[in-house]
Amino acid sequence: MTAEQPDDAPWWTRAVVYQVYPRSFMDSDGDGVGDLGGVLRRLDHLTDLGVDVLWLSPVYRSPQADNGYDISDYTDVDPAFGTLAQLDELIAALHERGMKLVMDLVVNHTSDEHPWFAESRSAPDSPKRDWYWWRPPRAGMAPGQPGAEPTNWHSFFSGSTWELDEASGEYYLHLFDRKQPDLNWENPQVRHAVYEMMRWWLDRGVDGFRMDVINLISKDVGPGGELHDGPPIPGLPYGDATSSVVCGPRIHEFLQEMHREVYAGHRDRLLLVGEMPGVTVEEARLFTDPAREEVDMVFQFEHVQLDYDGSKFSPRPLRLTDLKASFGRWQAGLADVGWNSLYWDNHDQPRAVSRFGDDSPRHRRDSATCLATLLHLHRGTPYVYQGEELGMANAPFEHLDDFRDVESLNHYAQAVAHGEEPGAVLGALRRMSRDNARTPVQWDASPDAGFTTGTPWIAVNPDHAEWNAEAQREDPRSVLAHHRRLVALRHEDPVVALGDFTMLLPEHESVYAFTRSRGGVTLLVVCNVSGHEYRLAELLPEAGGADLVLGNLDVDDPAVLRPWEARVLRLP
Repeated sequence: MTAEQPDDAPWWTRAVVYQVYPRSFMDSDGDGVGDLGGVLRRLDHLTDLGVDVLWLSPVYRSPQADNGYDISDYTDVDPAFGTLAQLDELIAALHERGMKLVMDLVVNHTSDEHPWFAESRSAPDSPKRDWYWWRPPRAGMAPGQPGAEPTNWHSFFSGSTWELDEASGEYYLHLFDRKQPDLNWENPQVRHAVYEMMRWWLDRGVDGFRMDVINLISKDVGPGGELHDGPPIPGLPYGDATSSVVCGPRIHEFLQEMHREVYAGHRDRLLLVGEMPGVTVEEARLFTDPAREEVDMVFQFEHVQLDYDGSKFSPRPLRLTDLKASFGRWQAGLADVGWNSLYWDNHDQPRAVSRFGDDSPRHRRDSATCLATLLHLHRGTPYVYQGEELGMANAPFEHLDDFRDVESLNHYAQAVAHGEEPGAVLGALRRMSRDNARTPVQWDASPDAGFTTGTPWIAVNPDHAEWNAEAQREDPRSVLAHHRRLVALRHEDPVVALGDFTMLLPEHESVYAFTRSRGGVTLLVVCNVSGHEYRLAELLPEAGGADLVLGNLDVDDPAVLRPWEARVLRLP
């Protein structure tokens, strides 16, 4: 059981966040790439859904090596997405509608085309050389020689984390793509340049930040500035950098300094979210403890790695008992201190209805609404990723040329080079590639789903003819209508936002059930996460006398829980 929250809990405990990946949301100028003009054009959709916050993936100037997560100018908008004036217009339009804007901020790394890196790279004695991680080759080895990299670390995007600069004979660190060099947060000049930029955005009216891989900014550095090899990764000529880069020794110091320097005077209106790969429940308690003044909530990845068979591109079916154990641990761990982020989908994950649900014609609508009910009724702040509220599914990618994502393309090249069968690698990409989340939002049944009048930058899912916003808007049984009801329930019923949490049936492999209680009111949430039928009275006898608050199916027989059925019941 977890604890209730007080009546004066922060505003974001009752909020629902909607993520817009602008490249794929709506194109206003016909160039095939979504933009700020398109976001402005579709704000009525967000108003209709009832969400409180728009989280906007990066629209800063960028060479787009990683679709904007490689920033070359933090204080301007990339022409592909529009203008700074349009962003100001979006801030004003959202505020007028009672919504807030949270910007995606990437400060673990920049683009290699950022002026800071250009100056850092210009000469070994550059004043900004120490703004990034530059290191010579290993002792006794020549630059470029195999194994001469300063450490054996494996990049999150495949290959080494080190890129040789031919001019200086030194290497620079990039935990992600080679065009994303890591900033050196050990240098106070770097930190204060970042804080100044963040204050600039807050003064412009932005309501907070979702900070990309923020728990990687502190590296474990020896007294002489040395970095250490990681344990070898089986089957690869690289080592695991995790112990040196995840939640490093100064991470809490850096985030507390950021809080003092940036958020003072703004706290009540802001939402501060830290994306933190590899974070544990115990660490999250520290990061999200209000008394420590770091962040409001973290994005953790534990539940979206439960279907990894060793790695992302080696997937296996999800066991529901594993999901219960994970969610239950996070619900309990952040009960008295801190807060949870709740999500299935985002720009980095395959579509939940295909991954954890059943996207067959028979069960797609029911499994999409069942998964949504399960997530939104937990304690925490729910995040809806664009198209999730429509039941959008994974795309039918056929060929390598259909993919756009740098992570997927790098993985394919490395896997095939190491002898994996190309067809098997493609099969894994079809299931797990980030491009599944990046196909254009399906607004209507027209040829390009109402997304663009041009040629879309990535193909529209052909199922848009049936699965689109226009078809669902007036349909009370649609996935969209169900999301509206879930958002409204969180706003209207304090037990959903602030009540305690108790897991039920922890060992059942198909039925996910729990209670939320507050002030003498108890909601029983029951979700059949399978294609089988169950006798509810046998599993949970207390459900017999309960009133239905919300369900994703019309209840024909209260005693029977049909495939992918979800019910929220108020106990007597």
